[in-house]
Amino acid sequence: MTLGDIVTDNAVRFPDVVAYRHGHRTITHAQLRDRAVRLVSAMAAAGVKRQDRIAVLSRNSIEFGELNAATQLSGIIMATINFRLSPTEMDDALHRVAPSIVFCADEFLPVMADLVAAMPSGPMLVAIGGDTPPGITDYEQFLEAGLGTDPSGEPEFVARPDDIAYLLFTSGTTGASKCCILGQREMRRVVFTMNNEMRCGSADRGLINMPVFHVGALAIVGGLHARGGTVVLQQQFDPADAVRLIASERITVLHLAPVMLRALLDEASDRVVVESVRTVVYSAAPMTTAILRRALTVLPDAGFLNLYGQTEVIVSGLPRELHALDEPNAAERLSSVGFPFPDTRVRVVDADGGVLPIGQAGEIVVQSDSMFRGYWEDEAATQATLRDGWCRTGDMGRLDGRGLLYLMDRKKDVIISGGENIYSPEVEDAVSAVDGVAACAVVGVPDDRWGEAVCAVVVARSGASPTLETVQEGVRQRLARYKVPRRLVLVTDLPVLASGKVDKKRLRADLQATAG
Repeated sequence: MTLGDIVTDNAVRFPDVVAYRHGHRTITHAQLRDRAVRLVSAMAAAGVKRQDRIAVLSRNSIEFGELNAATQLSGIIMATINFRLSPTEMDDALHRVAPSIVFCADEFLPVMADLVAAMPSGPMLVAIGGDTPPGITDYEQFLEAGLGTDPSGEPEFVARPDDIAYLLFTSGTTGASKCCILGQREMRRVVFTMNNEMRCGSADRGLINMPVFHVGALAIVGGLHARGGTVVLQQQFDPADAVRLIASERITVLHLAPVMLRALLDEASDRVVVESVRTVVYSAAPMTTAILRRALTVLPDAGFLNLYGQTEVIVSGLPRELHALDEPNAAERLSSVGFPFPDTRVRVVDADGGVLPIGQAGEIVVQSDSMFRGYWEDEAATQATLRDGWCRTGDMGRLDGRGLLYLMDRKKDVIISGGENIYSPEVEDAVSAVDGVAACAVVGVPDDRWGEAVCAVVVARSGASPTLETVQEGVRQRLARYKVPRRLVLVTDLPVLASGKVDKKRLRADLQATAG
């Protein structure tokens, strides 16, 4: 079976259910398949074959969803480009994947047109949107080229389970981004795992405001569509608009990073406007107990699901049943990222790959049927990450006796101060509990005496002015002295990646530039 079978099954089983809604525009599951088949025919007419590559550069849109369905049906490979990249980074991504066609939202055409024109392979450029300049093919015009095929018929060619489905670039949180190879078979397992964990059916409506070029949003969209659900799109997260959409569209599923959930809670002063929500999926960062308590108050009927994974592999989830705050050891349990998903094995290992005992911290390694296949045209990086069938995540963690996994830090984000390992999420949780702190990130900064010192980068609440002394006092009440921040930096906001994670690489660079 392939991802394309989901598109076909939904068109038959749930033909009139809306597949995507964006603003006032909608497309049903039957219409999605018909337009996807036309797109495949149009791409075939342009010379694209099964397992050839196309690239997509766009914010969340119905057209993005149509292209996704077309590649799922046909076995054409979709490479997604992060619209937040610089022109140089976009150029690098394009040269790495060498697409036959680049589908580009009109707002990015001024940059992309120059990049495509300079490529030796001369890919076709198709503009998504209503403002297409002369000389560039419009998306709807391109689609019409596929009308020669009966839209209710079969695509020109059909995906196979062993086909590559996506080329997705990692966030590059600790170095240059890599291009992950994700297959049809593996991604089908991912979306059904997401569907099972979210417990979604055709009556569910999920609000998606994380960018769908990222594996997290792509997996949640797939999980909603796996059983014929509806995806309501925001181009980017706006808390006021999100609350409005929850009420007007009777949204049942949310997918948010914790910092986004906090903003939504600040906006949703009336519980009635968000009463339709039944599932809140959060990922990308730990959830503080304080935010979770607020969320359970504002969304008392919602179940919460914490997901942990990477572009390379989805790993684990803390299910709704374990989000109760009134049970013994609740705070400890809620700091975990849950149990490994079915058909997923997790180990914690030392630097030599030796398995560590329960409770001891080391690198998390994963073995799974839904794992990525390697990095596109980068054998050295593939061999460094995939060893003996296990994926080395670069994340530090530990397992407890029950099998719960605790994510402690990125391997390269661990702060080593005076010979002691300090894991930033633990310190961030303590800093977040200090009065006047709205959001924070913790990183290591060079220190002549200790090697590295703990630096808390804090966004203050409106009207508050936290000081280093107040932050230190609050953290000392919860953590050992060597974990207490030695430096405090106040900022108006934290740099955030498309996945919702704080961009600590950029944060460290900014701090270094300031210090210099």
